[in-house]
Amino acid sequence: MSDTRDAGRDAGDEGPAGQAHPVRGTARGRAPVPLSVLDLVTVGARSTAHAALRTSVEIARLAESRGYTRHWVAEHHSMPGVASSSPAVILAHLAAHTSRIRLGSGGVMLPNHAPLAIAEQFGTLEALAPGRIDLGLGRAPGTDGRTAAALRGPGRLDEAAEEFPRRLSELTRFLDDDFPDGHPYSRVHAIPGPAQGLTGRPPLWLLGSSGYSARLAGELGLPFAYAHHFSPAGTLPALDLYRQSFRPSAALDAPYAVIGVAALAADTEAEARAQARAGALSALLVRTGRPRLVPTPEEAAAYAFSPAEREFTEGWLAHIPHGTAEEVRGRLDELAKLTGADELMLTAGAHAGAARVRSYELIADAYGMTELPAGRG
Repeated sequence: MSDTRDAGRDAGDEGPAGQAHPVRGTARGRAPVPLSVLDLVTVGARSTAHAALRTSVEIARLAESRGYTRHWVAEHHSMPGVASSSPAVILAHLAAHTSRIRLGSGGVMLPNHAPLAIAEQFGTLEALAPGRIDLGLGRAPGTDGRTAAALRGPGRLDEAAEEFPRRLSELTRFLDDDFPDGHPYSRVHAIPGPAQGLTGRPPLWLLGSSGYSARLAGELGLPFAYAHHFSPAGTLPALDLYRQSFRPSAALDAPYAVIGVAALAADTEAEARAQARAGALSALLVRTGRPRLVPTPEEAAAYAFSPAEREFTEGWLAHIPHGTAEEVRGRLDELAKLTGADELMLTAGAHAGAARVRSYELIADAYGMTELPAGRG
């Protein structure tokens, strides 16, 4: 199908070669589906946000060179172990250090922001990296209730999620600059945007961990990304609901579903287990209201787990493909077959930045995703 959103790039500007469609990715090597990166910009104990952001650039460059389809950054707030509170700022930085890979939000939490502000931020990103930007949107706050209240202001916490469809429609109209005559915003323009002649704009994605966003994405004919990495029990019902609800649109003629997967490959099974356990302890601390920098593997090994905490971490690890590259590849193949996902978006939860980079490298090796020649997407 054709998609007119990409048709109006400025003369001389070219999109990422080999990825003409703004949504659908391309499987590389022996991967069963396209592979992508979900980046939480994790900050390990005794490290810094500066180091974590340097690691994100390293991952983006590696992902681009090895044929991963996209690199998304998630919005989180008030979490010491996560440095991704401002996805648009990070994406601008990544755009300056890459040239082909798609970059996007996984996602921007729409209730936290005015639609016009998001349209301006992502219009700017589109102007910086034409044809490479994705705008993934979520309905959750990306944090705890108190922090969400501080982000949104008094009186907006309860109404924000319920207002999601209206705010989504408003954001879409700002991106397309097509409010009808007589609308209060008919003379308000998101800049950069169509008012300046910019006709390309980021494709919208809906993100979710429940049936609500799955159904809405289907009804609107949008691509859908499900958070399997922290809500695996709901994956199959949500994907089924999305596919059943799907109505063809100008964006897509058929459903396109991505699932986020926590996966960690290392040179040895023991190393992968140690790093994955540190990530599991970090998840436990967040879930129990004690967020801090991601613990080291040594801290995780020494931690005195209660029976309930041990049950949580073991259950968490059971849903994380981790081990050698071949072991992780086998688990990912099984997951792709079980879910029928159109794309797997991998997040490497580890204390060390080097371990995260190595994981994406090893997985690419396992699938035969060899280095792409310069200039190819």
